[in-house]
Amino acid sequence: MLRNSRCFSSFIRQGRNIYHYNHYNRVGQCHAIVRTLSTATAAAEDIHRIPPKLDLAYYANNTEAIATNMRLRNYESDSVYQVKELYSKLASLEAEAHKLRDERDQVNQLIRSAPTPEKRKEYINQAKQWKDQLRQMELQINGMENELTTQALQIPNDTHPETPVGPEENAKILKIVGKPRQGGKEIKDHVTIAEKLDMIDFEQASLVTGSKFYYLKNYGAWLEFALIQYAMHKAAARGFSPVLAPDMVRTSIAYGCGFQPRKKEASQIYEVTTASTVNTTAPKLCLVGTAEIPLAGLSATKVFAEEELPKKIVGFSHAFRAEAGHGSAEERGLYRVHQFSKVELFCVTTPEQSEAMLAELRTLQEDMFAELGLCFRVLDMPTEELGASAHRKYDMEAWMPGKNGWGEISSTSNCTDYQTRRLDIRYLSKEFKENVGSKDVRVPWSVKEKWVNYCHTLNGTAMAVPRVIIALLETHQRPDGSVDVPLALRKWIPGEPSVLK
Repeated sequence: MLRNSRCFSSFIRQGRNIYHYNHYNRVGQCHAIVRTLSTATAAAEDIHRIPPKLDLAYYANNTEAIATNMRLRNYESDSVYQVKELYSKLASLEAEAHKLRDERDQVNQLIRSAPTPEKRKEYINQAKQWKDQLRQMELQINGMENELTTQALQIPNDTHPETPVGPEENAKILKIVGKPRQGGKEIKDHVTIAEKLDMIDFEQASLVTGSKFYYLKNYGAWLEFALIQYAMHKAAARGFSPVLAPDMVRTSIAYGCGFQPRKKEASQIYEVTTASTVNTTAPKLCLVGTAEIPLAGLSATKVFAEEELPKKIVGFSHAFRAEAGHGSAEERGLYRVHQFSKVELFCVTTPEQSEAMLAELRTLQEDMFAELGLCFRVLDMPTEELGASAHRKYDMEAWMPGKNGWGEISSTSNCTDYQTRRLDIRYLSKEFKENVGSKDVRVPWSVKEKWVNYCHTLNGTAMAVPRVIIALLETHQRPDGSVDVPLALRKWIPGEPSVLK
């Protein structure tokens, strides 16, 4: 939270020049703790949420453009209209409150200068009336502020102007690396290959846990370890710092990253509760759907010096996803599961650095998949596939001969300041050092805040293990059911085999 910051009502009460204040402190940021936003009927307030700092003035003043963007991203646009209406109502209500405060202050002055005890008593009674009216009005203001923020949190990020418009089939193919392997009936799918090599067991996992879970065994286990080590080392060689991230986070952190369900949608997050936390104010917890969430949380509430950016980290975690797809033959086996291992790239940058960083992430991903001998294509994803947080998103799909089609194995996104405004991730401009002093110099926050801006965040999948295992087994299979091992992975498997058989 901005130190010494005030919520919406205080901004208006200050009577500052809106444009000037917006330039430095983003007028309209409401810092009140808000209700959970999983649905419009969310119940209790999450007192542990990091207060979001949303540019409410921008939303209110650019309603039509934002509504169009929401519709293009397949979002209902009613939230932004409610934001505009509530923003206007709050301004009027606060103006009334300001008038009441002035009148109350005048009565208080009269109390101090009353010529007689009778007059003093009369003024005190008047002051009590003003106090009661103000209390009721401030309660109304607080409730309206909470509703305003709740509605504003439903608004997705804006969209890159070059992003294709429409559903998934409108994705623009930017490049294809390699040539799709064809083979007709001789080509086996990954389930057939893995079961023959005793690498996988779905049946026992279904008994132990349920459908869409699995055991990786023998070479299957070693292949997962190899892919994780490979991805971590490739990222480290490009300057990414390694992190082992928690598999469980506060649900509010996941929502702050953009993983809250849309209106009228059920959550796909695995929630975690214990008997001791039911009906308490303990923070709600969930299993992460991607390491992006805890890696973003690693920078939450921090203010970096501009010289420290970009921050580049590569993290490993398990990913848990409740959605199970539509059960088609194309999604059988490892393609869509409830739990899997994932290596994630995550970056914190200045706004000026984020476009170049997106290209850097994509280059690293392409280099890895090419070195693994996969045929893959890079897609510029259209508006309806961006979710809440992405400003621009690239997907990478590998050719999977077993299903004679493409399957997503990776993606990378520039989320601009969507996550940082919800997790309070900022940086101090180097101009502060030039004009005032070092980051830690003791000056009033009113001086320092002029040089504090929101960072941008980016993420990319370095290795979604099950999907890449599918592509490897099906791409490098031999007629006898054995599988060639890419040279880059051999050193991570005992005996450094060139063939799995």
